[in-house]
Amino acid sequence: MRVITYGTFDLFHEGHRRLLERAKALGDHLVVGVTTDNYDNTRGKLNVSQSLMERIKNVTDTGLVDEVIIEEYEGQKIHDIQRLGIDIFAIGSDWEGRFDYLKDYCRVVYLDRTKGVSSTELRAENHGILSIGVAGSGRIARRFVAEARFVSGVSVEAVWSPTTEHATAFAAELELERTAASFAELLDSVEAVYLATPHNTHYDLVRQAVAAGVHVLCEKPMTLTQAQTRELHELAGAAGVVLLEALKTAFSPGFQRLVAVARSGSIGDIRSVDATFTKLVSGGRELQAPEGGSISELASYPLLAAVKLFGVGHTSLRTRSYWPKESPVELFSQIDIDYPTGWAIARTGVGVKSEGALVISGTEGYIYAPAPWWLTEYFETRFEDSRRNQKYFQKFEGDGLRYELAEFAGMIRDGSRTSFKYTAAESIEIAGILEAARSQAEVFGRREHVEVSSAG
Repeated sequence: MRVITYGTFDLFHEGHRRLLERAKALGDHLVVGVTTDNYDNTRGKLNVSQSLMERIKNVTDTGLVDEVIIEEYEGQKIHDIQRLGIDIFAIGSDWEGRFDYLKDYCRVVYLDRTKGVSSTELRAENHGILSIGVAGSGRIARRFVAEARFVSGVSVEAVWSPTTEHATAFAAELELERTAASFAELLDSVEAVYLATPHNTHYDLVRQAVAAGVHVLCEKPMTLTQAQTRELHELAGAAGVVLLEALKTAFSPGFQRLVAVARSGSIGDIRSVDATFTKLVSGGRELQAPEGGSISELASYPLLAAVKLFGVGHTSLRTRSYWPKESPVELFSQIDIDYPTGWAIARTGVGVKSEGALVISGTEGYIYAPAPWWLTEYFETRFEDSRRNQKYFQKFEGDGLRYELAEFAGMIRDGSRTSFKYTAAESIEIAGILEAARSQAEVFGRREHVEVSSAG
């Protein structure tokens, strides 16, 4: 029986070896496809640190492999299976169901994820595999674990949730090594933590993690006050750990390219940034007081565009919110922000739907990014003379969480304490705007003006 498997095999470790051993045991001839750097990039695999030749050597040095091939493009697996007379395609269970289409060509076997190989062992063997714990067991945490498999050099090991049964089910479903009984126990077992808990818990949890010397990737908004966000960044700096707010758009290649084109002067001097993000929801944290509402849930994204293009020096702002009597939170808001050289408009909605576009107006032309601009894959520069118009395309992979994780892991590896893609100063500025917008809004919709608690 001829067996084939594929992988990047970066920072080769015991988990890789065990997968190859189980694949080898399925037949008498094992073929391994090692992905090229270019193909890894096109499929959204990030942070690969070793060259193709080093990774091929990783595989051949095991003595388990009869033949090594190079995987260079999407769709190659079908051709390889036919060309090499393959009987069994084997791959890790992290990819369960992803390769069922190959059942038309051979038997497909999903090998159970290697358990019992701790991140401590991997770090000792292989240049520092970063162990990560997840705090929270909701939708975004599930997406984070799935996205982490596209980032080389990281291993999501454990989960903690205030509700123990939720954490236990989460660990079983996503094949994590362990469940922590407390947040303190989680911090004791990992080098870094991803916080995907409710907004009002972030401040205390970040403080605990920083005090324990654990790096933190915290879901947005980090807090809902400028003072608390500033304090957390200062504490992280003093402790020598990385603290990064997980605002995924900031780290995506398409948005980075859009900012570069806009700031390059291609459309002249920027005078206006108009960004909208709305979604209709019927329940959940978005509609729960006091932390819910469209501003706290969504405004970080349009404010990111404003801060990236105008900087952190806004001069004034005004907020108007639609807050119907029957709703515990505001459902639609517009934040108008003045800068020395122009202005920005940020619209958000969890009960009102609008076109989610981004328009950047300049003295020579403008940039248009269609909905959903925060998952930037495409934008245009447009001019009075339409012959000058230009279209830009950049793939946005998966849910985009891999981009923030790759940046986070890279900062830890390189000893950097800030990222130019999303700086501490920008995070603090956005927190200040969120705080002011929530507390000072002019309210419409049959509800009198109220002061909103903005405790983080």
